[in-house]
Amino acid sequence: MRIISGSARGRTLKAVPGMGTRPTTDKVKEAVFSMIGPYFDGGAVLDLFAGTGGLGIEALSRGMDKAVFVDLDYKSIEVVRANLKTAGLAERAEVYKNDAARALKVLSKREATFELVFLDPPYRLKNGDKLMEAMDELKLLEDRATVVLEYESSYVYPSCFGNFTELRKAEYGETSVSIYRYEP
Repeated sequence: MRIISGSARGRTLKAVPGMGTRPTTDKVKEAVFSMIGPYFDGGAVLDLFAGTGGLGIEALSRGMDKAVFVDLDYKSIEVVRANLKTAGLAERAEVYKNDAARALKVLSKREATFELVFLDPPYRLKNGDKLMEAMDELKLLEDRATVVLEYESSYVYPSCFGNFTELRKAEYGETSVSIYRYEP
């Protein structure tokens, strides 16, 4: 895994040891950023279920101002911190070990808002839409925010629900990616 483009281009990222984390492949990451970017003029990104932090770090490298990384696994948190340091982006990031739903509540209390969200829950969890609705209720999203939902190809999320509309969907083997626009 590496940073594909931007200020930290070419830097190699560590993987989380063991089989508990499924990092987004460079191929999928490149496809995602060609759909949503490829570059940004500032803003805040949330990488929920961060794993290695690869998606949020890529967004920082491509121009986002700041990022929040959340994961429940202690090994993942250590890897995210190491990868941010390797990329030279640690000063623009906050990293938290927390459950996703609790983290959203904490971020809401801090009045944090995001223009871009990466949502890559473990495939056994089928709650991406519920987490997006929670972000809406907690007022964590800027108008016209982009939410990138990565999930198992055999599962189908609705194309429209609440204040979210699917703009694009792509499949890469066992991985599907849906790009949603938030329009309250």
